[in-house]
Amino acid sequence: MAEDLLKQRRCVPCDSTTPALTPQAAEQQLKRLASGWSCNEVGTEICKKFLFKDFYHTMAFVNALAWIAHQEDHHPDLEVGYNRCVVRFSTHAIGGLSINDFICAAKIDDLNI
Repeated sequence: MAEDLLKQRRCVPCDSTTPALTPQAAEQQLKRLASGWSCNEVGTEICKKFLFKDFYHTMAFVNALAWIAHQEDHHPDLEVGYNRCVVRFSTHAIGGLSINDFICAAKIDDLNI
C-alpha cells in the first residue's frame, strides 16, 4: 500500500464536536512534515518561519499559500515582512490542532518558490 502522504489528502470540515489532536498525536504528525515546523507548548498550534531573498518572493509565497488555504477552506494566521513569512496553523473551530493543520502545512512545504 502506498504511503499516506499528507500533501495528497484533502481537508475535512471540523466543528465544535470534532476532538482536537492530543499533544502526543500532534507530535507524531509533526514528524511527517518537513523540518522547521514546531508545536507550541500546549500542542494547540504549529508554526514555521519561511525566509526569502526579497519582497517579491515573499509575496509570491503568500499568494500561493492563500490559494492552497482557499482550496482547502483552512486558513492560517500569517505574519508577513519584507523577506519572511511566519505561518501558524490551528483549527479555530475546535480550539486546537486537527489533521487539517498538518495537511495544509505539508502542501505549503511542497511549494517551490
